[in-house]
Amino acid sequence: MQYPISFTLNGRKEFVLVEPGRTLVALLREDFQLTGGKVACNIGDCGACTVIMNGMAVKSCLVPALKADGADLLTIEGLGEDSLHPLQQKFVEHAAIQCGYCSPGMILAAKAFLDENPNPTEEEAREAIAGNICRCTGYAKIVQAILDAATLMEGGRE
Repeated sequence: MQYPISFTLNGRKEFVLVEPGRTLVALLREDFQLTGGKVACNIGDCGACTVIMNGMAVKSCLVPALKADGADLLTIEGLGEDSLHPLQQKFVEHAAIQCGYCSPGMILAAKAFLDENPNPTEEEAREAIAGNICRCTGYAKIVQAILDAATLMEGGRE
């Protein structure tokens, strides 16, 4: 049995049929070919599948696709479609992207955080990404990228 749902995905209205038990990450990757969010731990520990749902960073491997009905979803593919978003720009400038596996989830977690707290402290930035694991950078470059992006975003460049 499949159920019809509709949602806004990266600014576009979408309609799909979804079977119960299917996860949001599976729907995004398989039906929309949005592969920025990764399926890694599949238990919500790593954050590689993070997307923004109704303004909040969520681990899409834990979200039933049916819960997306009526939601506003933002994936890494929808961020900075025309030009790099300040977070993407600063991640590149600070070499906060090494293997890149965690980067989409890390950037979206940071965006949801900065949307709520546009002038964070270093400690607040570290806490905001605590649910996202990076095995390459040691986090210092990521945190600095977030703090620098906050300055750009407050200046109206978001």
